Amino acid sequence: MPSEDPTIITTPDGSRTALSARYGEAYGSRHGAATQARHVFVEGSGTHTHPAPRVLEVGFGLGVNFRATVQDVARRGVPLEYVAWEFDPAPVDVLRGVADGDIHPVWTALLERWPTTAPAEPVHLGSGGITLTIHFEDITTAALPQDWATALYLDGFSPTRNPEVWTPEVVARLAQALAPGGVLATYSAAGHVRRALTAAGLDTQRRPGAPGKRECLRAVRAPG
Repeated sequence: MPSEDPTIITTPDGSRTALSARYGEAYGSRHGAATQARHVFVEGSGTHTHPAPRVLEVGFGLGVNFRATVQDVARRGVPLEYVAWEFDPAPVDVLRGVADGDIHPVWTALLERWPTTAPAEPVHLGSGGITLTIHFEDITTAALPQDWATALYLDGFSPTRNPEVWTPEVVARLAQALAPGGVLATYSAAGHVRRALTAAGLDTQRRPGAPGKRECLRAVRAPG
C-alpha cells in the first residue's frame, strides 16, 4: 500500500481525482476526470451503446472509469461484467473522497470490501445486473481472459511514469483478451503506443482527446 494518502484535487468539470505519490502524477485527468472517463473510455470503446458490455480495465485506480460505466449501463438498464487489475490500491478513504453524487450499491459494497493490506485477494461483487471483479496483482504477469472483452480500458499511469504497462509484449497480451470486434481505448496517443497496438494486429484509430489532450486512441480487433 502507498506510504501516504494521495492528495485529492477537484477538476474543472467538478469531479475529483488524486495525486499519486508513487507515480508522481494524477490518477485521472486534471482537466476533468469524469469527462475523460466518459469520452475516452465509455464512449471511445463503444460501451455506451453495447447491449451487454464486458469490460477489462488496466489500472482501476480510484474507480472513475468504473463509476462512469456503471452510470451508463444503469441508465440504459443493461447488464455489465467488469474485470479490473490494480497493482497499487489507493487507501479506501481516497476512493470515498473522490466519489460523489448518485452512487450505485455495487460501489458501496466495494468500499466495504476494499483491501487494507497487501497482498490482497481478488474482490468479487454483484448487484442489479452488474458484476465486478478486481485483481490486485501486476497486469504484466497476470493470467488474462482470452477473446473475452468487448471493451478494454488501458488506463495505467503514463508511459513515461509506468512504462512496463505499455510495452509491445503487454499490449499484445491485452489484444488477445479482446473478443472479436472488441475495442481497446486509451488516453495515450504516444507514437510507440500506437505502433504497439498496430503490431498487435489491431486497427488503431486516432480520436479527438478529452480536455487537455489533442488526441486519444481506440484500437479495434477484427471481427471473427
